[in-house]
Amino acid sequence: MTDLAAAARALEGAPALEVLRWAAATYPRVALATSLGPEDGVLFDLIARHDLAIDVFTLDTGLLFDETRALWRALEARYRRPIRAVTPAQTVAAQAAEVGDALWTREPDACCARRKLAPLAAELARHDAWITAIRRDQTADRATAAVVEADRRFGLVKVNPLVAWTSAQVWQHLADHDVPTNPLHARGYPSIGCAPCTSPVAAGEDPRSGRWRGRAKDECGLHQREAPPTAARLPVLDGVAAAGLRRPS
Repeated sequence: MTDLAAAARALEGAPALEVLRWAAATYPRVALATSLGPEDGVLFDLIARHDLAIDVFTLDTGLLFDETRALWRALEARYRRPIRAVTPAQTVAAQAAEVGDALWTREPDACCARRKLAPLAAELARHDAWITAIRRDQTADRATAAVVEADRRFGLVKVNPLVAWTSAQVWQHLADHDVPTNPLHARGYPSIGCAPCTSPVAAGEDPRSGRWRGRAKDECGLHQREAPPTAARLPVLDGVAAAGLRRPS
């Protein structure tokens, strides 16, 4: 079994490519979960250009911006490498039929649980480790993230190759390697999620203030550090009723 604390110490400050190579060599079942953001573009570029044995998937919530879908296609074309779609158990229409239209406006946490957490939990159950593009300076909850750590929420290893990077470093890499990016970034969207829950950010605002604007929420729950109150790994979900994921009343 890998000593994660020792690995984190050894890889702290290492180039992202070195961390990715370590992950690919250490875990046969490892995947990058990409949200198609700038940081994910850096990681996909490194994985594809260096032909690393790392699976790549994205959560297709059914609520992505058209621009995000266009970027998805552009990245696949640019690197000739697929990005698999992982989808929720229900379509947006089926969800609306069960719990009412636009759940995200009434209970955004419940919507994230259905459309993001549940499908991610089912997908990660197939892997030993997952790679993310989080950075420590993005949110308070990510400030103490390690390069390699145990993911107590999903019950596997989490690898964060860009955890110590700055936004400037990310954008420099994208420019240096001509990596396609989302045109919404140039229109005031520094952080892009589902279309109904993402709004432009004004000058001087926190970069994530456009996510779930007006609510005390800046995470969908994918990167929360604490485990759910029951089993360490979320089970494959029939909808959402599983450890820590509540169905809306």
